[in-house]
Amino acid sequence: MERTLVLIKPDAVQRGLAGKILARFEEKGLKIVGIKFMQLSDALLGEHYSHLADKPFFAGIRRFMQSTPVIAVCLEGLDAVDTVRAICGITKARAAAPGTIRGDWAMSIQANLVHASDSIETALVEVPRFFEESELFTYDSLSIPLIYSEDERGK
Repeated sequence: MERTLVLIKPDAVQRGLAGKILARFEEKGLKIVGIKFMQLSDALLGEHYSHLADKPFFAGIRRFMQSTPVIAVCLEGLDAVDTVRAICGITKARAAAPGTIRGDWAMSIQANLVHASDSIETALVEVPRFFEESELFTYDSLSIPLIYSEDERGK
């Protein structure tokens, strides 16, 4: 099973959409294995957005991402990275497909409600960036046989 990171951003927190966003992932069949409310430090943001740190708009991203705490979530499931990305929709929210988180509730590129790891490799870096190993949980979900076929559970 793959693990991936989702950050529920300040715009979603302010708009009271966190529960609805979490519900989308759970209703799909993804399992929450880590979750916490946290204020992002300059250091953590610098590391997380290091690919944008030299851009003129980075200061705006920092202000936005520190305007409220965010909710960091680690989700687990088969093909979790791609599944989460599909549920979120494309980054340019006003062009995101209806039925996606961004397509239904967002209009911005920056204020687009969620961050999601964009690849398995990225998830392997991002999850430990936001979660200590002791904050992630392994447990049997009773719904797994209802979500995945027997062959898929053997993966």
